Amino acid sequence: MNLFKRLIFSIAAFLTTFFAVTVLFAQSPVFLIPPTEFRAFDTPNDDGETISLTWSTSPNDAPDVFYVIYIDKDKNGAFEKEAIRIKSNTSYRTSVPEIYGYKKGNGNYHYVQIFPGKVFNGEAPGKKQVYHFKLAMVAGDTKITLDTIASASARGNWFHKKKINNFLIMIILSAIILYFIVHARRNPNMFLRKIGGLDAVDEALGRATEMGKPVLFVHGLTGMGSISTIAATSILGRIARKIADYDANLKVVNNDPIVMSVSQEVVKESYLEAGRPDAYNPDNVFLVASEQFPYVAAVGGIMTRERPAANFFIGYFYAEALILAETGASTGAIQIAGTDAYTQLPFFITTCDYTLIGEELYAASAYLSREPMLVGTLRAQDVGKGILIIILILGTLLASFGLTFITHLFEVF
Repeated sequence: MNLFKRLIFSIAAFLTTFFAVTVLFAQSPVFLIPPTEFRAFDTPNDDGETISLTWSTSPNDAPDVFYVIYIDKDKNGAFEKEAIRIKSNTSYRTSVPEIYGYKKGNGNYHYVQIFPGKVFNGEAPGKKQVYHFKLAMVAGDTKITLDTIASASARGNWFHKKKINNFLIMIILSAIILYFIVHARRNPNMFLRKIGGLDAVDEALGRATEMGKPVLFVHGLTGMGSISTIAATSILGRIARKIADYDANLKVVNNDPIVMSVSQEVVKESYLEAGRPDAYNPDNVFLVASEQFPYVAAVGGIMTRERPAANFFIGYFYAEALILAETGASTGAIQIAGTDAYTQLPFFITTCDYTLIGEELYAASAYLSREPMLVGTLRAQDVGKGILIIILILGTLLASFGLTFITHLFEVF
C-alpha cells in the first residue's frame, strides 16, 4: 500500500513539473531572426500607383509569424501607419515572373506591392513624393523591427517592356500577311490547301442546273452578331454569283429578319456582279419561321416538296442539324455543310457529302472568290500556324532536356 501511494505521488509530481515548464516556455518570448535584406523600388511597367518591396526570407517564417510593413512620408517619422500585413510563408518573388523572371532563387525572397494612395485615404501619389518603409516581424507578443529604412517613389511608365515579345510577334505576323497579299496580287493562282467541300460547290451547282431543280441554302439559327453567320453570308454571295452564271434557281431560308435582309442584299449584289439583275427574285430569299423547330419543320417541308438538287447548311446549328441533314439526304440531294458548332459536326459528317470543319468555314470566302486580299491573308495564316507548330515541337524537345526558356517567349504579362 505504501508503494502504491509513493507511485501516485511520483506521477503527480512529474505532471506538476511538466505543466509548469510548459507554461514557462509558452510565456517566454520567441527568438526571431529578422531578414537581412529589405529594399523598395518603383514597380516597373505600371501606371505609377504602386511601389514594390522585397526582402529575404527568415528561418522563422511560419503561418503564425507575420510581416508588417509601415509607411511614412518622413524618413525620420514615427512609422505608425500600417501599409500591409502578410503571413511570413506567403508572397514570394515567384508570383511576379514579369519582374524577376523564373530564377530558382526567387523562392528565397518575399515580394509585395504597396498602393500608397490607398494607404493615405485615396491620395494620389505625387511624382516627386518619396515614401519610406520599415519592416517588422511579429510572432504573438514578440515584435522585432529592422533598422533599415527603404525608400522609393511611384512613377508611371510609357511602355510595358515585358510585352515587347507580343509586339514583335504582331510585327512578324503582320509582315507575313502583307507579303502574301502582295504575292497573291502578282500570282492570282497562288496555291491554297484544297478543301473538298468547296471543290464540290461547282459539281453541286452544275448538277442542279442540269436537273432543273433549285439549290437550297439553309442559314443557321444565330443572328448577324455571330461570326459564323457573317461567314455564311459571305459564302452565300459566292454561291449566288455562280448560280447567276449558271442560270439556276436559288432559294435561301432564314429564321431571323435581319439575316434575311442581309441575305437579300448579298444575293442581289451577286446577280448585279454577274450582269443579270433581272434574274434576281427577292421572293426566293425569305423568312420561314422565327422559332427553332417550326423553322426545321418548314425547311423539311420545302425539301420534301421541291426536292432541291443541292442543299447547303452553312452557319451555327443546334439540335435541328441532324433533322435537316437527314431530311435532305432522304431526297437524294448533294449536301454540303459548314459549321463551327463542334457538337453538331458528327451529324453533318455522317449525313452530308462534304463538311467544312471549324475554320474551313471562315476560309471558304477566300477559297471561292480568289480575291487577293483574302487569299493572301489565308495563306499567311497557314504559314503562321506552321511556324507555331515548329516552335511547339522545338519547345517540347528543349523542355525534355530541361531547357524551358522558349516556353516563356509567348507569355502575356
